[in-house]
Amino acid sequence: MKIPHSLQPLIDDGVIDEVVRPLKSGKEAAVYVVRGGGEVLCAKVYKDMAQRSFQQRVQYQEGRKVRGSREARAIGKATRYGRKQQEEAWKNTEVEALYQLRDAGVRVPEPHGFHHGVLVMEMVTDADGFAAPRLGEYAPTPEQARSFHAELVRQVVRMLCSGLIHGDLSPYNVLVDADGPVLIDFPQVVSAGGNNAARQMLLRDVNNLTAYLGRWAPELLDTWYGEEMWAMFEAGALQPDTVLTGVFEHDEHLADVGGVREAIEEARQEALIRQQGREAAAEEH
Repeated sequence: MKIPHSLQPLIDDGVIDEVVRPLKSGKEAAVYVVRGGGEVLCAKVYKDMAQRSFQQRVQYQEGRKVRGSREARAIGKATRYGRKQQEEAWKNTEVEALYQLRDAGVRVPEPHGFHHGVLVMEMVTDADGFAAPRLGEYAPTPEQARSFHAELVRQVVRMLCSGLIHGDLSPYNVLVDADGPVLIDFPQVVSAGGNNAARQMLLRDVNNLTAYLGRWAPELLDTWYGEEMWAMFEAGALQPDTVLTGVFEHDEHLADVGGVREAIEEARQEALIRQQGREAAAEEH
């Protein structure tokens, strides 16, 4: 295929040998299958983002460290230089998060470096060697749904213990390889201790996964893993190998229990609508 302009410097520098094909394209990045060093890898090319998107990122960026005072001032004033620095920081955050999470034992694609603004990483594959499907494209059995949910809860706990929250975790940011779920897409990763919305984002992440997998294992919809792990995290009692129960006693005076259940139901309905849309599109083709 014709080599994308953004990947040519990687070929020139010998980082990769060949661009095989596009893998997927989203709002913020395009991913290509490439070869390098005798391996099949992925290259994630970030797209330039408009100022509108930066404003939507403000909540995620709270608590992140900025390289220097000049950059911090420029980002705060939203100057052209500031937007460029913010874009670079957004990309670098995913790279740093991948290395940090890998070292923490979280199942993420193995990073192979960040070159010319392009993230090179492991190609996650299924048991047959093909690109692994997203969890949102996967129809598990009830047993698989329970197993996936338990594994994903373990991964979220390990993330939290390393000080990070995904912030946008859903069935579409999880791949399923031969050994189970693999978490992907981390540019919006949140500081668990430095972001005022950390608890809210953690609960949303867990609720999204619970709502989706609860379609096949409905008993999951009556669990409270997000609330349980956050309470233990705040108390300093959460460890990477902590075994959770999913049981949580709410303080009815402080917690909006009905609101949490409503959020789970909304996420479940959204997942159902997406699935129906994909099935309708498949029938048309």
